[in-house]
Amino acid sequence: MFVPLSFLSLLIELGVGYPDRLVRAIGHPVIWIGKLISFLDKGLNRATDSDARRRILGVVALVLIVLVPGAIAYAAERAFGLVPFGIVLTAIAGSSLVAQRSLGKHVRAVADALDTGGIEAGRKAVSQIVGRDPERLDEAGVSRAAIESLAENFSDGIVAPAFWLAAGGLAGGAAYKAANTADSMIGHRTPRHKAFGWAAARFDDLINLPASRLTALLLILAAWIVPEADPRAAWTAVRQDAKEHRSPNAGWPEAAMAGALGLALAGPRVYGGVIVHDAFMGDGGRREATAADIRAALRLYWTADALLVGCLGLIAATVFAL
Repeated sequence: MFVPLSFLSLLIELGVGYPDRLVRAIGHPVIWIGKLISFLDKGLNRATDSDARRRILGVVALVLIVLVPGAIAYAAERAFGLVPFGIVLTAIAGSSLVAQRSLGKHVRAVADALDTGGIEAGRKAVSQIVGRDPERLDEAGVSRAAIESLAENFSDGIVAPAFWLAAGGLAGGAAYKAANTADSMIGHRTPRHKAFGWAAARFDDLINLPASRLTALLLILAAWIVPEADPRAAWTAVRQDAKEHRSPNAGWPEAAMAGALGLALAGPRVYGGVIVHDAFMGDGGRREATAADIRAALRLYWTADALLVGCLGLIAATVFAL
């Protein structure tokens, strides 16, 4: 088990994040992975090929996308293990795979924009974190979009990489991040990627199954601590609504967040001018979401994140004590 690595990675990212000057100097692992995905997409995904061939080549691409970063991370982890305080160096690398600080910062920016700049500022801020058409959103829509993004990215961007860091070390975390990035880049049902990105989308669904359930549990537990949240309603929403979401994973954290805050999340949304129909998570449809709800969601998120870090810390301490 690599629980101490996961715990230290989360602590380091909480403390310093991934500095902007480092991004400017050397980039970021997601940027490097994205370049690999783009290279394979351009080289292997040819419109003249049949769908069957494009699906096979998509599987080949996914294997390379997962194995290359995973192998590099494994080699780095082995090298760090040969020097004093190697686990700290490995955790510094692992901290680049989680995004606690940046997620909170970007979602808080939406609430601040709505409070200080109105709907146009809110639309501009939320466009940085969601893929739907912001110009179609009113204040309630902007607020819901920010809260949905917070819930889903808590699972994909924090709990899942922490889980795979704990299960597979730096290689496991890097492989997860590569697969998740592939899903976001080529796992869409567009004419170009429906066949080629099929494997990336299905694999991402599979590897996010444990984290999405764990995220829902963390949010329900956090709702017992946050005064304005309702843990019983969160549990009810997860039990009744999560399975109705078109994604096998996104519905779990979204339903937990919706129930805890008394909101209705998900539902029909517009992406690129196309309406995507989805079930509502939660039964608070008669109450419009506001910037205040975004801030309540952030309090729930930070509490759930503290529970995650605390649990990993307890397990890590037990490992060191044995």
